[in-house]
Amino acid sequence: MVDRRDEMALLVAAVDQGSLSGAARLKSMSLPSVSRHLSALEERLGVRLLVRSTRALMLTDAGRSYYAAAKRLLAEIDDMEAELTAEDAAPVGRLQITGPTLFGRVHMLPLLADFLVQYPKLTLDVSLIDRPVNLMEEGIDIAVVVGEQPDSNIIARRLGAIRWVLAASPEYLSKRAQPSCVEDLSEHDGLIVSHYTNAATWILNSAGRSVTVRPKVRMRTNTLDGVVAAAVAGAGIALAPAWAVNDYVESGVLRILLPECEMPPRPIYALMTHQRLLASKIRVLLDYLVAQLASKNLHL
Repeated sequence: MVDRRDEMALLVAAVDQGSLSGAARLKSMSLPSVSRHLSALEERLGVRLLVRSTRALMLTDAGRSYYAAAKRLLAEIDDMEAELTAEDAAPVGRLQITGPTLFGRVHMLPLLADFLVQYPKLTLDVSLIDRPVNLMEEGIDIAVVVGEQPDSNIIARRLGAIRWVLAASPEYLSKRAQPSCVEDLSEHDGLIVSHYTNAATWILNSAGRSVTVRPKVRMRTNTLDGVVAAAVAGAGIALAPAWAVNDYVESGVLRILLPECEMPPRPIYALMTHQRLLASKIRVLLDYLVAQLASKNLHL
Protein backbone atom coordinates (compact mmCIF):
# COMPACT_ATOMS: atom_id res chain seq x y z
CA MET A 1 0.00 0.00 0.00
CA VAL A 2 1.45 3.37 -1.07
CA ASP A 3 0.15 6.43 0.78
CA ARG A 4 0.13 10.01 -0.48
CA ARG A 5 3.55 10.78 0.96
CA ASP A 6 4.97 7.72 -0.82
CA GLU A 7 3.32 8.84 -4.06
CA MET A 8 4.91 12.26 -3.74
CA ALA A 9 8.28 10.68 -3.00
CA LEU A 10 7.97 8.40 -6.06
CA LEU A 11 7.27 11.30 -8.40
CA VAL A 12 10.12 13.38 -6.92
CA ALA A 13 12.47 10.40 -7.24
CA ALA A 14 11.46 9.81 -10.86
CA VAL A 15 12.10 13.45 -11.80
CA ASP A 16 15.37 13.69 -9.85
CA GLN A 17 16.63 10.39 -11.30
CA GLY A 18 15.42 11.26 -14.79
CA SER A 19 13.52 8.01 -15.33
CA LEU A 20 11.01 5.61 -13.82
CA SER A 21 13.65 2.90 -13.75
CA GLY A 22 15.93 5.19 -11.73
CA ALA A 23 13.11 5.77 -9.23
CA ALA A 24 12.49 2.01 -9.08
CA ARG A 25 16.13 1.34 -8.22
CA LEU A 26 16.21 4.13 -5.63
CA LYS A 27 13.03 2.94 -3.93
CA SER A 28 13.77 -0.81 -4.33
CA MET A 29 10.55 -1.34 -6.28
CA SER A 30 9.76 -2.97 -9.58
CA LEU A 31 9.42 -0.74 -12.64
CA PRO A 32 5.80 -1.81 -13.30
CA SER A 33 4.95 -1.01 -9.67
CA VAL A 34 6.39 2.52 -9.93
CA SER A 35 4.55 3.12 -13.21
CA ARG A 36 1.30 1.82 -11.73
CA HIS A 37 1.49 4.03 -8.63
CA LEU A 38 2.30 7.17 -10.64
CA SER A 39 -0.57 6.46 -13.00
CA ALA A 40 -2.85 6.04 -9.98
CA LEU A 41 -1.62 9.41 -8.65
CA GLU A 42 -2.45 11.11 -11.94
CA GLU A 43 -5.86 9.44 -12.03
CA ARG A 44 -6.64 10.53 -8.47
CA LEU A 45 -5.60 14.12 -9.19
CA GLY A 46 -7.30 14.16 -12.57
CA VAL A 47 -4.31 15.74 -14.33
CA ARG A 48 -1.32 14.52 -16.31
CA LEU A 49 1.91 15.06 -14.40
CA LEU A 50 4.50 13.26 -16.52
CA VAL A 51 5.11 12.80 -20.22
CA ARG A 52 6.97 9.53 -20.68
CA SER A 53 9.08 8.57 -23.68
CA THR A 54 11.83 6.08 -24.36
CA ARG A 55 14.47 8.81 -24.05
CA ALA A 56 13.21 11.29 -21.50
CA LEU A 57 10.85 11.99 -18.66
CA MET A 58 9.25 15.44 -18.81
CA LEU A 59 6.93 17.29 -16.47
CA THR A 60 3.75 18.95 -17.62
CA ASP A 61 2.88 22.41 -16.28
CA ALA A 62 0.76 20.76 -13.59
CA GLY A 63 3.58 18.31 -12.96
CA ARG A 64 6.10 21.11 -12.37
CA SER A 65 3.83 22.70 -9.78
CA TYR A 66 3.18 19.38 -8.07
CA TYR A 67 6.87 18.40 -8.11
CA ALA A 68 7.98 21.70 -6.55
CA ALA A 69 5.33 21.51 -3.82
CA ALA A 70 5.99 17.82 -3.16
CA LYS A 71 9.74 18.32 -2.84
CA ARG A 72 9.20 21.20 -0.43
CA LEU A 73 6.70 19.26 1.70
CA LEU A 74 8.91 16.17 1.88
CA ALA A 75 11.87 18.28 2.99
CA GLU A 76 9.76 19.95 5.68
CA ILE A 77 8.53 16.57 6.95
CA ASP A 78 12.11 15.28 7.11
CA ASP A 79 13.16 18.40 9.01
CA MET A 80 10.30 18.06 11.50
CA GLU A 81 11.03 14.39 12.18
CA ALA A 82 14.76 15.02 12.52
CA GLU A 83 14.10 17.80 15.04
CA LEU A 84 11.78 15.57 17.10
CA THR A 85 14.04 12.54 17.16
CA ALA A 86 17.43 14.20 17.59
CA GLU A 87 17.10 17.30 19.75
CA ASP A 88 20.64 17.19 21.14
CA ALA A 89 22.23 14.94 18.54
CA ALA A 90 24.49 15.97 15.68
CA PRO A 91 22.61 17.51 12.72
CA VAL A 92 21.33 14.90 10.29
CA GLY A 93 19.69 14.97 6.86
CA ARG A 94 20.10 16.50 3.43
CA LEU A 95 20.72 20.14 2.52
CA GLN A 96 20.31 21.80 -0.84
CA ILE A 97 22.52 24.84 -1.41
CA THR A 98 23.17 27.01 -4.45
CA GLY A 99 25.73 29.65 -5.31
CA PRO A 100 27.31 31.50 -8.27
CA THR A 101 29.44 29.28 -10.51
CA LEU A 102 32.94 30.76 -10.19
CA PHE A 103 32.50 32.04 -6.63
CA GLY A 104 31.16 28.63 -5.69
CA ARG A 105 34.06 26.73 -7.23
CA VAL A 106 36.73 28.95 -5.70
CA HIS A 107 35.25 29.74 -2.28
CA MET A 108 32.21 27.61 -1.44
CA LEU A 109 33.16 24.06 -2.47
CA PRO A 110 36.35 23.87 -0.35
CA LEU A 111 34.42 25.17 2.66
CA LEU A 112 31.55 22.75 2.11
CA ALA A 113 33.96 19.84 1.85
CA ASP A 114 35.34 20.69 5.31
CA PHE A 115 31.76 21.14 6.56
CA LEU A 116 30.92 17.56 5.52
CA VAL A 117 33.92 16.26 7.47
CA GLN A 118 32.73 18.11 10.59
CA TYR A 119 29.13 16.90 10.22
CA PRO A 120 29.23 13.31 8.92
CA LYS A 121 25.47 12.79 9.24
CA LEU A 122 24.66 15.58 6.78
CA THR A 123 24.46 15.24 3.00
CA LEU A 124 24.76 18.19 0.59
CA ASP A 125 23.21 18.78 -2.83
CA VAL A 126 25.23 21.68 -4.26
CA SER A 127 24.22 23.47 -7.47
CA LEU A 128 26.44 26.21 -8.87
CA ILE A 129 24.31 28.27 -11.23
CA ASP A 130 24.47 31.81 -12.56
CA ARG A 131 20.78 32.65 -12.53
CA PRO A 132 18.20 33.83 -9.99
CA VAL A 133 16.56 30.98 -8.07
CA ASN A 134 13.16 30.51 -6.44
CA LEU A 135 13.90 29.05 -3.03
CA MET A 136 10.37 27.81 -2.38
CA GLU A 137 9.67 26.28 -5.77
CA GLU A 138 13.10 24.66 -6.15
CA GLY A 139 13.31 23.35 -2.59
CA ILE A 140 16.55 25.24 -1.85
CA ASP A 141 17.65 25.49 1.79
CA ILE A 142 20.30 28.21 1.38
CA ALA A 143 21.17 30.30 -1.68
CA VAL A 144 24.41 32.27 -1.60
CA VAL A 145 24.06 35.34 -3.82
CA VAL A 146 26.14 38.40 -4.63
CA GLY A 147 24.46 41.79 -4.72
CA GLU A 148 20.90 40.47 -4.80
CA GLN A 149 18.27 42.34 -2.83
CA PRO A 150 16.02 39.83 -1.04
CA ASP A 151 12.25 40.31 -1.01
CA SER A 152 10.09 40.46 2.11
CA ASN A 153 9.48 36.70 2.16
CA ILE A 154 13.18 35.87 2.34
CA ILE A 155 15.59 35.93 5.28
CA ALA A 156 18.99 37.37 4.34
CA ARG A 157 22.17 36.91 6.37
CA ARG A 158 25.11 39.04 5.24
CA LEU A 159 28.27 37.00 4.69
CA GLY A 160 30.61 39.78 3.62
CA ALA A 161 31.30 42.10 0.69
CA ILE A 162 33.21 41.85 -2.57
CA ARG A 163 35.35 44.53 -4.19
CA TRP A 164 34.78 44.84 -7.96
CA VAL A 165 37.48 46.24 -10.25
CA LEU A 166 37.99 47.17 -13.89
CA ALA A 167 40.65 45.03 -15.54
CA ALA A 168 42.13 44.59 -19.00
CA SER A 169 45.15 42.90 -20.55
CA PRO A 170 48.30 44.80 -21.61
CA GLU A 171 47.70 43.52 -25.16
CA TYR A 172 44.25 45.15 -25.28
CA LEU A 173 45.57 48.40 -23.78
CA SER A 174 48.45 48.52 -26.28
CA LYS A 175 45.90 48.80 -29.09
CA ARG A 176 43.58 51.31 -27.40
CA ALA A 177 44.18 54.49 -25.42
CA GLN A 178 44.15 53.61 -21.72
CA PRO A 179 41.11 55.23 -20.03
CA SER A 180 41.98 58.12 -17.71
CA CYS A 181 38.43 58.72 -16.42
CA VAL A 182 35.09 56.86 -16.35
CA GLU A 183 33.81 58.84 -19.33
CA ASP A 184 36.57 57.29 -21.49
CA LEU A 185 35.07 53.82 -20.91
CA SER A 186 32.25 54.54 -23.36
CA GLU A 187 34.85 54.29 -26.15
CA HIS A 188 36.09 50.90 -24.99
CA ASP A 189 34.94 47.31 -25.49
CA GLY A 190 33.07 46.13 -22.41
CA LEU A 191 32.85 42.58 -21.06
CA ILE A 192 29.66 42.47 -19.01
CA VAL A 193 28.38 39.98 -16.44
CA SER A 194 24.59 40.01 -16.37
CA HIS A 195 21.56 37.73 -16.14
CA TYR A 196 19.74 40.01 -18.56
CA THR A 197 20.32 40.06 -22.31
CA ASN A 198 19.84 43.83 -22.61
CA ALA A 199 22.25 44.83 -19.83
CA ALA A 200 24.84 47.26 -21.14
CA THR A 201 25.86 49.54 -18.26
CA TRP A 202 28.31 49.83 -15.39
CA ILE A 203 27.63 52.02 -12.37
CA LEU A 204 30.89 53.51 -11.07
CA ASN A 205 32.09 56.32 -8.83
CA SER A 206 33.53 59.57 -10.17
CA ALA A 207 34.50 62.45 -7.91
CA GLY A 208 32.22 61.16 -5.16
CA ARG A 209 29.16 60.71 -7.38
CA SER A 210 27.59 57.70 -9.04
CA VAL A 211 28.02 57.58 -12.82
CA THR A 212 26.38 55.22 -15.29
CA VAL A 213 28.78 54.14 -18.02
CA ARG A 214 27.83 52.49 -21.31
CA PRO A 215 30.83 50.72 -22.83
CA LYS A 216 30.63 49.14 -26.27
CA VAL A 217 29.36 45.68 -25.40
CA ARG A 218 31.80 43.17 -26.86
CA MET A 219 30.59 40.29 -24.72
CA ARG A 220 27.68 39.76 -22.37
CA THR A 221 27.39 36.57 -20.33
CA ASN A 222 25.78 35.28 -17.16
CA THR A 223 29.00 33.55 -16.07
CA LEU A 224 31.83 35.40 -14.38
CA ASP A 225 34.55 33.05 -15.58
CA GLY A 226 33.55 33.76 -19.18
CA VAL A 227 34.16 37.48 -18.69
CA VAL A 228 37.49 36.91 -16.94
CA ALA A 229 38.66 34.58 -19.72
CA ALA A 230 37.70 37.15 -22.36
CA ALA A 231 39.64 39.86 -20.52
CA VAL A 232 42.72 37.62 -20.28
CA ALA A 233 42.44 36.95 -24.03
CA GLY A 234 42.50 40.71 -24.71
CA ALA A 235 38.89 41.08 -25.88
CA GLY A 236 38.09 44.13 -23.76
CA ILE A 237 37.68 45.61 -20.28
CA ALA A 238 35.94 43.54 -17.61
CA LEU A 239 34.23 44.67 -14.43
CA ALA A 240 34.84 41.71 -12.12
CA PRO A 241 35.46 40.81 -8.46
CA ALA A 242 39.01 41.54 -7.31
CA TRP A 243 39.48 37.95 -6.10
CA ALA A 244 38.61 36.63 -9.58
CA VAL A 245 41.39 38.59 -11.30
CA ASN A 246 43.94 38.93 -8.50
CA ASP A 247 46.22 36.10 -9.67
CA TYR A 248 46.21 37.46 -13.22
CA VAL A 249 47.04 40.95 -11.95
CA GLU A 250 49.92 39.69 -9.82
CA SER A 251 51.36 37.79 -12.81
CA GLY A 252 50.98 40.79 -15.13
CA VAL A 253 48.37 39.15 -17.38
CA LEU A 254 45.78 41.80 -16.40
CA ARG A 255 46.01 45.38 -15.16
CA ILE A 256 43.63 47.19 -12.79
CA LEU A 257 42.15 50.36 -14.32
CA LEU A 258 40.76 53.48 -12.62
CA PRO A 259 40.93 52.17 -9.02
CA GLU A 260 39.70 55.54 -7.76
CA CYS A 261 36.42 55.05 -9.64
CA GLU A 262 35.41 51.61 -8.41
CA MET A 263 31.82 50.81 -7.58
CA PRO A 264 31.01 50.27 -3.87
CA PRO A 265 31.73 46.72 -2.64
CA ARG A 266 28.83 44.37 -3.41
CA PRO A 267 27.38 42.43 -0.47
CA ILE A 268 27.23 38.63 -0.25
CA TYR A 269 24.08 37.17 1.29
CA ALA A 270 22.87 33.77 2.36
CA LEU A 271 19.16 33.64 1.55
CA MET A 272 16.61 31.25 3.03
CA THR A 273 12.90 31.09 3.74
CA HIS A 274 11.41 31.52 7.21
CA GLN A 275 10.43 27.83 7.28
CA ARG A 276 13.95 26.65 6.46
CA LEU A 277 15.55 28.66 9.27
CA LEU A 278 13.71 26.57 11.87
CA ALA A 279 15.75 23.45 11.11
CA SER A 280 18.93 22.95 13.18
CA LYS A 281 20.85 21.64 10.16
CA ILE A 282 20.16 24.95 8.35
CA ARG A 283 21.36 27.00 11.29
CA VAL A 284 24.54 24.94 11.56
CA LEU A 285 25.40 25.45 7.88
CA LEU A 286 24.50 29.14 8.01
CA ASP A 287 26.67 29.81 11.07
CA TYR A 288 29.52 27.92 9.42
CA LEU A 289 29.32 29.96 6.20
CA VAL A 290 29.15 33.24 8.14
CA ALA A 291 32.26 32.38 10.18
CA GLN A 292 34.29 31.02 7.26
CA LEU A 293 33.49 33.64 4.63
CA ALA A 294 33.97 36.45 7.12
CA SER A 295 37.58 35.29 7.53
CA LYS A 296 38.25 35.42 3.76
CA ASN A 297 39.82 38.55 2.31
CA LEU A 298 37.17 39.06 -0.38
CA HIS A 299 37.04 42.84 0.01
CA LEU A 300 40.62 43.41 -1.04
